[in-house]
Amino acid sequence: MFDKENIRVRYLRTLEKIRSFLLAKKSREFLIFLFFVFVSFSFWLLQVLNDDYETELSVPLRMKNVPENVVLTSDLPTELRIGVKDRGTVLVNYLLGQTLYPVTLDFEEYTDKGSQVRIPAVTLSKRIASQLNQSTKLSTIKPDTLELIYTRGQGKKVPVKLRGEVKAERQFYISNVVYSPDSVMVYAPKEILDTITSAYTEELYIEEISDTTRRRAKLMPVKGAKFTPSYDDVTFLVDMYSEKTVDVPVQGINFPGDAVLRTFPAKVQVTFQIGLSQFKNVTADDFVVVVDYKKLHENTGDKCKPILVQSPSIVNHVRLSPQEIEYIIEQKITFND
Repeated sequence: MFDKENIRVRYLRTLEKIRSFLLAKKSREFLIFLFFVFVSFSFWLLQVLNDDYETELSVPLRMKNVPENVVLTSDLPTELRIGVKDRGTVLVNYLLGQTLYPVTLDFEEYTDKGSQVRIPAVTLSKRIASQLNQSTKLSTIKPDTLELIYTRGQGKKVPVKLRGEVKAERQFYISNVVYSPDSVMVYAPKEILDTITSAYTEELYIEEISDTTRRRAKLMPVKGAKFTPSYDDVTFLVDMYSEKTVDVPVQGINFPGDAVLRTFPAKVQVTFQIGLSQFKNVTADDFVVVVDYKKLHENTGDKCKPILVQSPSIVNHVRLSPQEIEYIIEQKITFND
């Protein structure tokens, strides 16, 4: 570590070395040479930039006051490319400093001209020229014509659905997918609107998530249709698997009225995986384990396999223990008066 005195000494030594270098004869001659080079370059640059040049600039293009039920079936450009001519000093200012503001079209100005309108870009020249210097000449506008094609569609609400695949890490699972909003409005001509039943997100592929994850996804476009909004916030709720075991009684089905099933044991263990958030909500009553009388005739011994015929949809990897149980069939004895 350097103390303050050592730092001061090093600073003074470095300063002295720089001073000695700059005051040296060869150094002075080199610095004088660089100064004149810089002055010469400056005069040359000013002379060059004083000449007239042409260049191309970009002007953003916007459309306002478009009703929700209007579907634009033509793709308006997002910008106009304009050719301008002026002195180099002015053009450098456009390229490096001055920002051109968007040119905005008002949809309401064209509603009485039909559903297909051609707008000559020249009509926008006054709006563009007002942003330029008086000395600047506007020579070209690309594209030279804007085409506005639209239709007033009917609307309906459709649910949002996910396209893609989302996977959780091992020992985790996606417990729910929440869409915000869960449905959107779609506007289109009737013949197109009748074919749309859902709004699908762009394809999402996410792997190995272990916590709640949220993504904003654009809705897949449909030609001739307009979704409002055009995006959706999708949230994937993640839960951790846990294992649980419950004792479920074995029931007999399809037995004759005078036959009674006895199994040993009378209950089997049902083991399954379930999310921690649902752990307490699943009990033995949610499962049904049976022995089918019709299948007992296939047995050659005194054991049979219990069958799980009902389980909650939120459980996974269900297994029974034991997989085979002993059984006997008893006949009911009835007494006649």
